[in-house]
Amino acid sequence: MVSLVLRYLNYLIGAAFTFVLLIALWGTVSELITNPPAESAAEEYHLEPKPLHLASDGPFGHWDKQQLQRGFQVYKEVCSACHSLRHVAFRDLEQLGYTGPEVKAIAEQWQIEQPDVNPDTGEADTRPNRPADHFPLPFPNEVAAKAANNNAVPPDLSLMVKAREGGAAYIHSLITGYRDQPKELLAQFPTAKTPPGLHYNPYFPTLNLAMPPPLTSAGQVQYADGTEATVDQMATDVAAFLTWTAEPDKIKRHQVGYAAVLFILIFCGLTFGAYKNIWRDKKH
Repeated sequence: MVSLVLRYLNYLIGAAFTFVLLIALWGTVSELITNPPAESAAEEYHLEPKPLHLASDGPFGHWDKQQLQRGFQVYKEVCSACHSLRHVAFRDLEQLGYTGPEVKAIAEQWQIEQPDVNPDTGEADTRPNRPADHFPLPFPNEVAAKAANNNAVPPDLSLMVKAREGGAAYIHSLITGYRDQPKELLAQFPTAKTPPGLHYNPYFPTLNLAMPPPLTSAGQVQYADGTEATVDQMATDVAAFLTWTAEPDKIKRHQVGYAAVLFILIFCGLTFGAYKNIWRDKKH
């Protein structure tokens, strides 16, 4: 008898708890229906990346090595002042068409040297980069990075194409998307004025970012192959280069995939032929 009472008491407590939860849920839902949250400036004025077509796109894409070298030149002369490329080694540049001596010269002439220890004194020292070294960090630590970039740490660019929705198209749109804040935005959202030290860019999720426009005028980089260095061209080239740094084996994987698919097709054909040969004289 006591166990039966306890059982019904548990049922009653559970039902009461469920009822209270339903009341709370209904209150929340009804509030959202009657008073929907106001749309923020970021939600209304944020733009999706513009389409970008690269030679490496699609299952039959390929690396345009001239474009990758131009993109590396943009990174070297513009982006490397703030952004690291710590997952890439100098010797990886041979995949872009540079020769061994050229890679060695690039490593040795890189502005920032590798940290080292003086073997005579044991004190911190530096040495020239070698092809086997990864690209050095532009700042010794996060404190120095923040101090030089309006209290924001510039992200590493090695995997940026994979880390951001939109990939290379996002990078291209972001670089070329700086503009004055629209008057309509300020009229609709007076408190959304871009803070001092930040820059308005509708392709950035919050609309305002600490990085100033990296590419400001045509000819900012003098391409070694003579290509006209417009802002759009430089942005496209560096986006292509960062696509390679994020997936250097992309084209090779596609080629292996072609071979695998061809093997499967041939195997299926042989299997079907064997099946027909074995069962051709059999009656069902």
